[in-house]
Amino acid sequence: MTSADSTNRPADSAAHRYTAQTAGELEARWQEFWTQNQTFAAPNPVGPLAGDFSEFSGDSPDAVDKLFVQDMFPYPSGAGLHVGHPLGFIASDVFARFQRMTGKNVLHTMGFDSFGLPAEQYAVQTGTHPRTTTEANIERYLQQIRRLGLGHDERRRVATTDIDFYRWTQWIFLQIYNSWFDAEQGRDPCWRTRKAGRIVPRRGQRRPCVDPRSDGRTTVRESTVVTCSTSIVSST
Repeated sequence: MTSADSTNRPADSAAHRYTAQTAGELEARWQEFWTQNQTFAAPNPVGPLAGDFSEFSGDSPDAVDKLFVQDMFPYPSGAGLHVGHPLGFIASDVFARFQRMTGKNVLHTMGFDSFGLPAEQYAVQTGTHPRTTTEANIERYLQQIRRLGLGHDERRRVATTDIDFYRWTQWIFLQIYNSWFDAEQGRDPCWRTRKAGRIVPRRGQRRPCVDPRSDGRTTVRESTVVTCSTSIVSST
């Protein structure tokens, strides 16, 4: 554009340019609309999340025209959102929106893999309970990711530190814990194993074991483990 073009341009033309400010205003307006109208809420047949199925091409809970899209569970670090997260979220959001536009009842959501050594080490160093920092990090992450305008049903979002969630992960862990046994070592130095009533070894392999230290650093050592043909074996 030359200076002459700029001079001859109508005085009000700048008001119609699509600027970053305009984009932000449009996004905020529509995101508020989506939240108020529960645009991305996927109804349940019954219960507190029950809803109307008539707007979908399959107008009953048993209809085949339904789809579940589960995004990854990122770890909510203090650094917040990074570029690798939207890379995956945007792709699944495009897919979910397309399916929703074809009339399908789409449940699209995500969660947080919020257990981790960094939270524990931070608690040791600062004396702050890890739940306090983890929940603050999750809220910060949500403030950032909501600006992307993704079509998540936020009512379905969970964190692995939710009590109603991790009680089952702990149960599964106990089943696996009671199923592992290192026959050669008697007791695996890295995995606190005990003898199970029935175990089907498939192969033995050496793998590094990482020991956390109070200063945040780790010590890596070798440990022999036995993988089983099944994940959970009932002990007798």
